[in-house]
Amino acid sequence: MKNLNTIIIGLLVLAVLAYQSIFVVPEGQKALLTRFAKVVRNGDGAVSLYEPGAGLKIPFVDKVMYLDARVQTLNSTADRFVTSEKKDLIIDSYVKWKIIDFEKFYTANQGSFLMAEDRLRDKITTSLRSQIALLNIREIVAGKSSNEEGQPEEGGSSKREQIMQNTLTITGPGAEKDLGIRIVDVRIMKIELPGEVSSSIYQRMRAEREAVARLHRSQGRQEAEAIRAKADRLAVVKIAEAERQAEIIRGTGDASATKIYADAYSKNPEFFDFLRSMDAYGNSMTNGGNVIVTDSKNEFLKYFR
Repeated sequence: MKNLNTIIIGLLVLAVLAYQSIFVVPEGQKALLTRFAKVVRNGDGAVSLYEPGAGLKIPFVDKVMYLDARVQTLNSTADRFVTSEKKDLIIDSYVKWKIIDFEKFYTANQGSFLMAEDRLRDKITTSLRSQIALLNIREIVAGKSSNEEGQPEEGGSSKREQIMQNTLTITGPGAEKDLGIRIVDVRIMKIELPGEVSSSIYQRMRAEREAVARLHRSQGRQEAEAIRAKADRLAVVKIAEAERQAEIIRGTGDASATKIYADAYSKNPEFFDFLRSMDAYGNSMTNGGNVIVTDSKNEFLKYFR
């Protein structure tokens, strides 16, 4: 009976030792072994880095440090930055990074992702702060280079792209050397103005738009006056031309009428004289009068004798 109990206990101890000797690295991760707080190395002096799958360790002596080998995302909290105009901007950014030197990452950050991200955030923020201080608000917000008048240049290079690329270039080597990580990408997600700055900016923009509107209205009135003056001049010219043509036509008509009268008179003077007298009689009585007073020797009433 004692032998059976001893066998059972021995089997349990072996099972525990076997369980403690085997570890499994999940997909997407890698593992380091630490022994008495030091990284375990192989016979060549290189760090023993375990890929996804099963591995062996000395039970109760070795500890497994699992490290995520995938690309990580560091979302920075929105921070306040000062531009070259001594104005504040609220900028929110994020960083893509991954571990490339697992031993360096473990020794530099004690295997802590939180510590690594804090140190990486400090590097990124310092680089962004130094670059934002060289640009004005218009360049950062518009994302284009400005000319001497402060207006964005057409086809100018993107300042935001330059900032992100410079940050990647500046902080990348230091992050690999100090932290054992590689910065894959740096992106600015959002740029906002603080409340006190946005109010003054909006007021200035409103004043600029009002000035442009006044200029357009003034130009419109000037063009309208020019068009109106031209139209008035054309109207005067056309009226004068029409009156000239009317006088010509009227003169031509009077000449034709005179000629017709002269021709008619020359054909039958006595009859023409009779018609003229009848017209004169009718015209003298158009106002309702029926009495004509004249000298008896006057030829006016010769057709009544």
